Amino acid sequence: MSVELGNVRSLVEQVTADVVAWHRHLHQNPELSFEEENTSQFVYDTLSSFGGLELSRPTKTSVVARLKGDAPGPVLAIRADMDALPIVEENDFEFVSNTPGKMHACGHDGHTAMLLGTAKILASLRDKIHGEVRFIFQHAEELFPGGAQQVVDAGVMEGVDNVIGIHLWSPLEVGKIAVRSGPFMAGPDSFYITIKGKGGHAAQPHLTVDPVLIAAQVVTNLQHIVSRNVDPLDPLVLSVTQFHAGTAHNIIPEKVELNGTVRSFKAELRTEVPRLMEQIVKGVTEAHGATYEFSYEQGYRPVINDEAVTEKVRSALVDIFGEERVIEGEQHMGGEDFSAYQTAAPGTFFNVGAGNVEKGIVYPHHHPKFTVDEDSLPIGVEAFVGIVLRALGE
Repeated sequence: MSVELGNVRSLVEQVTADVVAWHRHLHQNPELSFEEENTSQFVYDTLSSFGGLELSRPTKTSVVARLKGDAPGPVLAIRADMDALPIVEENDFEFVSNTPGKMHACGHDGHTAMLLGTAKILASLRDKIHGEVRFIFQHAEELFPGGAQQVVDAGVMEGVDNVIGIHLWSPLEVGKIAVRSGPFMAGPDSFYITIKGKGGHAAQPHLTVDPVLIAAQVVTNLQHIVSRNVDPLDPLVLSVTQFHAGTAHNIIPEKVELNGTVRSFKAELRTEVPRLMEQIVKGVTEAHGATYEFSYEQGYRPVINDEAVTEKVRSALVDIFGEERVIEGEQHMGGEDFSAYQTAAPGTFFNVGAGNVEKGIVYPHHHPKFTVDEDSLPIGVEAFVGIVLRALGE
């Protein structure tokens, strides 16, 4: 195995052109969550061309490839997500989205391309692997209830000992890798509030129960939960992101709809925050003669990285890239359904830097001008291959 470890970088260089081409093809042909039919078929056909992989379709738009080594050993799963977002792309490079209103604005095209490159390399090293590598190409990470839990429910994680995943991360400069043990990404919940008042002429507000004014007070008061009801050392985000009301400038509407998200790590907060929210909504609306409807939906579980797996991955990454490039990751308040895999097996999820100020690659995830520095793609492949060879080698 020592020969292969020494030659990992050269093996990655041999597939880099393919990985970049796959990334660009996927970027040009985005498909939304639960609609990844062409994407999953492309992945399936590409994996078939490698040989030596057992392929399956656990759901309509997901793909799993199993690489069983020549010797027995543990099973390591690697996951990549494949879905795009409903965003109009504003980039002007040569491989922009061909589908109006849809784009890969989060890096999933890169994740898929990197895992394809990893599978291609490892398929040629089957005789060196003790155990099994299970490549999971997952649909619908961006849209709750998400594809990860569906894949897990389909039995994909049966027999898996550990699971790992990468997220390309534009706020982190290319060349850096961020690893963190314990809580890493938050649980993303959603809420929906309807405030019902009494509409009327905007020139006669005294004859109405103005739901716009009441809703504005609700939005302001909800922030008291973060600033005054929760320990400031407990990470919590409460954002009202949609405020829908009215049809004309001279009409006070009958109702206002508020939607938004809550992000947290602690299970008790996911129970306590909705109680506090409804208490505020109820108090404000009743004080002004309005009524309300309130619903709260828990989303993905927080991503909690297993300490033992994380430290093994960190050690491998330091061995591959050097201590100066492997840094301590920061907690993200973003959500990720990778957490579903961590309920089935110990695992870790880490970030590979994909931003580059000099190249103008500075836009955040989910932005119309988001992109990744393609120099990050071979780094991700090298990380995956190196971790597998250290975990399942002789």
